[in-house]
Amino acid sequence: MRRAVFPGSFDPITLGHYDIIRRGLTLFDEIILAIGVNADKKYMFSLEDRKKFIEEAFKDEPKISVKTYKGLTVDFCREQNANFILRGLRNPADFEFEKAIAHTNRKMSEIETVFLLTSSGKSYISSSIVRDVIRHGGDVTGLVPDTVNIKSAL
Repeated sequence: MRRAVFPGSFDPITLGHYDIIRRGLTLFDEIILAIGVNADKKYMFSLEDRKKFIEEAFKDEPKISVKTYKGLTVDFCREQNANFILRGLRNPADFEFEKAIAHTNRKMSEIETVFLLTSSGKSYISSSIVRDVIRHGGDVTGLVPDTVNIKSAL
């Protein structure tokens, strides 16, 4: 079974994430959407809300599960018997950043990182941009799945 972990903070999940996940389903038998927990980071949405947004977005997809984790992603992958990490790339800066992480993960384990380019119509979307739009009262339609309830952040 080809099982992949797609790690992230998903604060909140965006249509860019959604695009990568949907396309990743054609490559893997199962994808675990892994919400990383970092006690030092201040999130806009609670862990429970982020998990709920994702679970609702993929409620009809049996090949997807949503879990939370702390620590190293490769350790979580080992615990889940996942041999792949799925990551999305929006631009060259993402590639350089993700490449260094992928090399480090590969050095520490036998886990391969698979990169998918975000569809061109979604490559500008990031969680930080979405949070900025929310903070300033903007409309996030077309940036996040309908399951994201921005009222929970206000």
